[in-house]
Amino acid sequence: MKLELSLIGMGTGHPDHITRQGAAALNKAQLVLIPHKGEDKAELAALRLSLCRELITHDGAVIATFDMPVREGADTDYLGAVDRWHDAIAAAWLDTIGRHLPDGGRVALLVWGDPSLYDSSLRIAQRLALRTELTIHVVPGITALQALTAAHAIALNDINAPVLITTGRQLRELGWPASANTVAVMLDGQCAFQTLAPAGLHIWWGAYLGMANQLCISGSLAEMGSVIVRERERARAQHGWIMDTYLLKRTGPAHTHHAN
Repeated sequence: MKLELSLIGMGTGHPDHITRQGAAALNKAQLVLIPHKGEDKAELAALRLSLCRELITHDGAVIATFDMPVREGADTDYLGAVDRWHDAIAAAWLDTIGRHLPDGGRVALLVWGDPSLYDSSLRIAQRLALRTELTIHVVPGITALQALTAAHAIALNDINAPVLITTGRQLRELGWPASANTVAVMLDGQCAFQTLAPAGLHIWWGAYLGMANQLCISGSLAEMGSVIVRERERARAQHGWIMDTYLLKRTGPAHTHHAN
């Protein structure tokens, strides 16, 4: 099977976050894969479907959903669990492609944020190369960090200063990175900032960035940490899912802001 797979960054779900290049790649696809993550997260699949309806301008593309495999518990073997999960996702991709494009062709997948930043679509796609003649095209999109800093109207970095990008798991297990002044945190489902000594830390948090239900909270971590935890739980209960990220700095503006 000969496949051309386009991984298209879709930003945080707003149709304007997909570039013209991304829309063009979507329109070239014969098959668009839509992951379905269960009824409690049906809104995620619905969002991708609405983007396809808005951006695809012809009737030739097949839009096919597939059930997203669930990752096993990873308390003792995180990397192994993720590796097996990626194998299962690649198998789901291949099964869906085989049913709709048995002779191969052009396939597209919309990726949250950008395929290059804390997203595993590229690693999963490489598994297809073991069973197909595969060409991968990547169309960059708006990253969650771009959407976050835009929503708060702040710069990501201080003048001539670095930024460290990490995960909630790393922050929780290893603490504040040595010598870091600014830390961007992604993939944090447990609000790892609660494990830090809050004195002198400022946080900029955002969820559903760029969407109608966008949430933005910023201020000193000591004052706003509990507010973020409470608002995050409320929003997740309301929508059935949440995608959020945040930026921490050792120093920040004196003011506090809380906005929807």
